[in-house]
Amino acid sequence: MGWRIQGEMPQLKKFLIILAPHTHWMDFFVALFARTILQVPSKYAAKASLFKPPLGFIFRALGGTPVNRTKSTNMVQAIIDIYNQKEEFILSMAPEGTRKKVDEWKTGFYHIANGAGIPIVRCVFDFENKVFKVLPPFYPTGTIEHDLPLIKKGYEGIKGKIPEYS
Repeated sequence: MGWRIQGEMPQLKKFLIILAPHTHWMDFFVALFARTILQVPSKYAAKASLFKPPLGFIFRALGGTPVNRTKSTNMVQAIIDIYNQKEEFILSMAPEGTRKKVDEWKTGFYHIANGAGIPIVRCVFDFENKVFKVLPPFYPTGTIEHDLPLIKKGYEGIKGKIPEYS
């Protein structure tokens, strides 16, 4: 497909991967290929409607877990509990929470990483240059107002598959 990978995944047992900009359904397949090449045993969370028949079993088989976004289910604490119960766990999320243009990222990923005491590994879909970038781990300080601009800095100037949504 002409893509290349830049950077390496950390050799850690637990971390949270965020992938952005998430602008197109093709992001999923780019991430799957990168996950396979990098040999990262990550799981992912996605909207529940993807897990319905006829293709739902494929999303589950690929490591997916459905998320009901229509009601508050305290998902952040549930995922923190999973991290705390497991010796090894890697979860991938899109901080925008959708493929559309958003003004602000959802902050659940940050609260999960901070609450579980794990780093955030930022991955970048650079469609303009066909590069999947893995940035160094970011360790949350607990002050989201300070950390979020630093986390987002790794995505500045990057164009997703649909640039106007980036």
